[in-house]
Amino acid sequence: MTPAPLPLAVSLGDPAGIGPEIIAAAWARRDAEALAPFFVVGGAGVIASSAQSLGMPLPVERITNPSHAAQVFGRALPVLGLEDDPFRPGEPTENGARLALHSLERATQLALEGEAGALVTAPIAKSELAKVGFDHPGQTEFLASACSLDQRDAVMMLAGPSLRAVPLTVHCALAEVPGRLSVELICHRARIVARALQRDFGLERPCLAVCGLNPHAGEDGRFGDEEQRIIAPAIEVLRDEGYEVSGPHPGDALFTPRARTTFDAALAMYHDQALIPLKALDFDEGVNVTLGLPIVRTSPDHGTAFDIAGKAIADPGAMIAALRMAGEMAQRRARHG
Repeated sequence: MTPAPLPLAVSLGDPAGIGPEIIAAAWARRDAEALAPFFVVGGAGVIASSAQSLGMPLPVERITNPSHAAQVFGRALPVLGLEDDPFRPGEPTENGARLALHSLERATQLALEGEAGALVTAPIAKSELAKVGFDHPGQTEFLASACSLDQRDAVMMLAGPSLRAVPLTVHCALAEVPGRLSVELICHRARIVARALQRDFGLERPCLAVCGLNPHAGEDGRFGDEEQRIIAPAIEVLRDEGYEVSGPHPGDALFTPRARTTFDAALAMYHDQALIPLKALDFDEGVNVTLGLPIVRTSPDHGTAFDIAGKAIADPGAMIAALRMAGEMAQRRARHG
């Protein structure tokens, strides 16, 4: 008999952001969205207060062990430990940042220890976390460190109903991108993406499309030679290894409706080259997935939105999509090992 799937661990995010309310809204729609059981690490008070201020009936039940989450989930939102102080929506504080960091660290630990089936992270404010000792550019880099991996082994993929896109360089200045690109980097991350699409998304032979760096993909060297020196040679290496890869494609042509039918994931050269089309197409359902980890991790592909926190206008669609995707990925890993 197949064991029951483990519940998903959800980190609170910044308590002054929209995290608490979109978590609450996701739980309220758990049946309609067929969401797997999940529990939140910390923030019982702030979630209950947030839901109450928005006129959303939300029973919250504290649990002492993740294994209790599934029993509680049908009647209340399970929250594991961590007392919390009152927080005001839209007004981040150092205490709030400490709670967000503690929640992230504990939720990650539970996933690594096999007490949670996956990790779903609510939005954080990196500038606020930096004030309390968080020295990573983002949660992706934090997770690589927590999993004892090299930074290059944790690969960010943005996924929505219309597109999957992977930025091969992420948190760096645009001027640094050409110097960071290499045949080895492109090949290494493309392999991680292809294996993850097979293991976690059930694609037997995924097709990858690789963007160029320059306008018109360099136009035979007229607008830059990175395509000729780096990107095209990397594609040839990957093809020789048996991967289905095309490119380099002009970045302005790869995301049209017709072009998107020709690949399973696009590999972009820099952050905005991947995130702009994803957010334009799937903002309310975009999910940030970290590939290459020993655990499943997803997150809504948006920020804390302090400016709209507590105003009952935050759309929980991306959180619901992140929870659904995490549950599906965890089930595939449980089936196939």
